[in-house]
Amino acid sequence: MPINKLKILNDPIYGFITIPDTLVFDLIQHPYFQRLRRISQMGLSYLVYPGAHHTRFHHALGCMHIMQRAVESLRFKGTDISKEEERALLIAILLHDIGHGPFSHAMEHSIAEDVSHERVSMLFMERLNTAFDGQLSLAIRIFKGEYPRKFMLQLISSQLDMDRMDYLRRDSFYTGVAEGNINSDRLIQMMAVEDDTLVVEEKGIYSVEKFLVARRLMYWQAYLHKTSLGAELLLAKVLKRAKDLVRMGVDVPANRPLAFFLENRVGVDDFDDATLQLFSQLDDYDIICALKNWQSHDDFVLRTISLMILNRDLPRTEISDVKFSKDVLDRLVKEYAVKMKVTEEEARYFAFKGKIRNQAYSKEAEPIRILKKNRTVEDVIMASDQLNLKALTRPVTKYYICFPKVLVEK
Repeated sequence: MPINKLKILNDPIYGFITIPDTLVFDLIQHPYFQRLRRISQMGLSYLVYPGAHHTRFHHALGCMHIMQRAVESLRFKGTDISKEEERALLIAILLHDIGHGPFSHAMEHSIAEDVSHERVSMLFMERLNTAFDGQLSLAIRIFKGEYPRKFMLQLISSQLDMDRMDYLRRDSFYTGVAEGNINSDRLIQMMAVEDDTLVVEEKGIYSVEKFLVARRLMYWQAYLHKTSLGAELLLAKVLKRAKDLVRMGVDVPANRPLAFFLENRVGVDDFDDATLQLFSQLDDYDIICALKNWQSHDDFVLRTISLMILNRDLPRTEISDVKFSKDVLDRLVKEYAVKMKVTEEEARYFAFKGKIRNQAYSKEAEPIRILKKNRTVEDVIMASDQLNLKALTRPVTKYYICFPKVLVEK
């Protein structure tokens, strides 16, 4: 008996989501895509927001659903989109994040040090295209920006794309950060295509303003929350320590795919088919399993950081508008080294500083265009009567310092 591939899924954000055709179903069923069920959408944010256990799988399906809605809306307004183009758009947005590694952005450059998730996504798409006899070729052309219809790339990757629309609404829902909630339905209904460019009708400008403000607030309250920032930086540190120990000849237990990335420095040029296959076997569970193994390791740094993450004994993280001095950090490093009887080099895994940046809207990137009633098109910043919208174009840089709480406990 043939499998019914026209499924309906129930999503807490949008209600029922339909899988529109058999190719999309087969892509969702592929092991590369099913891996996304085991990749958390927001890294270690669940250590701050207990509900934030949703996955890249959730997010990708949500993006596909609102892309379907966008295609329907644009067709209704007279934009010609063929069945082949629609399928390609759905596939491109469905697979746009397939290259994320364990814990998403938290480990972006910790597993493969010089390879972005966008690059790995492209490699996965090309591999899938071979497996599916070239049926993803149009989706790949759109994804790469090589297809002549410019607005299609904007639906996938721009300052008002389906990706951002879904993750803001979804992450707001699962964290409970109400400030991030947006009206994606209205934004989609207000979209149009003018001169092959994606625009928003003037009556939708307030929804765009709300979207930009929500994005700024979500970055400060959720994505760059100081506690989850500290936890994710610590996660990167424990991977660095594991790699350093392996290169010193110390035995660091890990399953085969993780062991490969601990033992080898993997750059863009090293990502051959065999490497991609190993990467496709990695997910959050491999890292958690490794931390559980490492919590009893002989090495103080590996053991202690693993325990800190597993038991949520996270570092103290302070955020400031001014840069923390090297002297302040050096003092903390020395204090910790003396207190725990370790070297200063080891102590630097626990005390460190850096900077974070938040820019809700970039004037340098492709603008969000507003279609005015007289058919002229204007950047949302110029079209808006909101004075604070211009402020959102200025990047805000803040500085952090992380150190063990034991240094401030009485």
